[in-house]
Amino acid sequence: MKKYLLSIFTLFLPLITFAQEAEKGLDERINDWFMPIADGWEHLVLTTVPLGSYNIPFVVILLVLGATFFTVYFKFPSFTKFALAINTVRGKYDEIEGGHAAGDPEMAIDGDIPDTIRDESKEGEVSHFQALATAVSGTVGLGNIAGVAVAIALGGPGATFWMIVCGLIGMSTKFVECTLGVKYRDVGEDGTVYGGPMYYLSKGLKERGFAGIGKVLAALFAILCIGASFGGGNAFQSNQATVQISSMLGLEGGSMGFVIGIILAVLVGIVIIGGIKRIASITEKIVPFMAGIYVLAAIVIIIANFSDIGTAFGLIFNGAFTPMAGLGGLVGVLIVGFQRAAFSNEAGAGSAAIAHSAVKTNYPASEGVVALLEPFIDTVVICTMTALVIIFFNIDGGNMQSVFQYGAAGDSASSVLLNADGSSIGGVDLTSMAFDSVIPGFSYILTIAIVLFAFSTMISWSYYGLQSWKYLFGKGKTADTVYKVLFLIFIVIGAAATLDAVIKFSDAMILALVFPNMIGLFFLFPKVREEMANYVSAIREKMIN
Repeated sequence: MKKYLLSIFTLFLPLITFAQEAEKGLDERINDWFMPIADGWEHLVLTTVPLGSYNIPFVVILLVLGATFFTVYFKFPSFTKFALAINTVRGKYDEIEGGHAAGDPEMAIDGDIPDTIRDESKEGEVSHFQALATAVSGTVGLGNIAGVAVAIALGGPGATFWMIVCGLIGMSTKFVECTLGVKYRDVGEDGTVYGGPMYYLSKGLKERGFAGIGKVLAALFAILCIGASFGGGNAFQSNQATVQISSMLGLEGGSMGFVIGIILAVLVGIVIIGGIKRIASITEKIVPFMAGIYVLAAIVIIIANFSDIGTAFGLIFNGAFTPMAGLGGLVGVLIVGFQRAAFSNEAGAGSAAIAHSAVKTNYPASEGVVALLEPFIDTVVICTMTALVIIFFNIDGGNMQSVFQYGAAGDSASSVLLNADGSSIGGVDLTSMAFDSVIPGFSYILTIAIVLFAFSTMISWSYYGLQSWKYLFGKGKTADTVYKVLFLIFIVIGAAATLDAVIKFSDAMILALVFPNMIGLFFLFPKVREEMANYVSAIREKMIN
């Protein structure tokens, strides 16, 4: 352990020295370098196509049409398969799954996490609940806290409605991609499971006679997933954690973002370079607890504003179809809602399929139905709660916009103009202010939650990115170390850069995953229907016997 800590501090010693010598402007220099990259990726990925009088990002059209198609084709699984998903998670059908029972001690050797667990049963590595918890830890976090605030600030309360819609139809997409992730996963010589879009794109399309296209799409996805792990799974997390820490401690200017980023990088590095499984195991227990506190606090605020619930939902539904002036019209609000929801639950991006692929089962569709719970938890439940808290915060008697103007962005697409003094704040600050207005001092608890959420998400995404890196460069230790060092460097970059630059880069990288992934899903979705039929048949046979 000592040698790993020494290696980490040695790695960052020149950076720390540089931060100490720089009197001011270090964060600005990093941001000046990073901003053009973020702008370039945003313009490339969010390329628009004309639709009537609107220019709509093509990736949003692809997400909406794909999710809608899967929802109709599979007969609305978000509703019809919901009970089946709950029963599968709670282990009702474990007898037909094969391998060890869900509670078998062999599945928790030395507190292993998914990228280090061996495949004792030859049918997978983790239980359905463990796979779901791992994937949810990668999605439930700052997208729900800061991302929702940005969506409402830009699109008004109506954006909440479209986020919910995106979550509901996104459940179908998640069902498809995670079923395929299990079906086409690989098992290494040492028993470790490797899965995700890289494998179902290459192996699945080869089955369909498109081996060349499959290899290209798999490689493209792996490259983009590495970039997404640096962006939304990393830089965005460290940025918002830094903002909250700085706000709580009253730190401003200079190189504080850089220094806080160094500290975060060291803490994450202890886990992903040192491989200290116990720390990750403890974190996985703390984060659900903090998520519970966050949800409980949101419920308290909703109850405290019980008389405004009707008004809030009225603003959500009316704003979804009759947007307020300056919000860019109906399509503008829809795009904001879908884009932020896609960033939050990642349905269609394929990233969660990497975690779900490690599940211990003989029936790929069993994990597909479990995975559809993820967008429901992330977007339909938690994002909606956050949205209500912010809407309540902005209601003062008859004034529906007492604190900030909906649709009145600051000098960037990620800040909110406050009415009082014309100053602008970031997304996480707005959410923090909303909670503090009802529960004084909750911002301190929220800071802890945000740091833990960020830490957990970075750990999960380091696994996603590493799996993609392994697919491209092999499974050697040197290749692994190079990726991990790059990942840690982006923690520092994210902490030092502005939210505007980070959110542009993060959005673009995660949404870019949609292109190769959705192409594969359109080719392979009939396989999902076959697997679903097999799973349902096995359940019926068990019930008869």
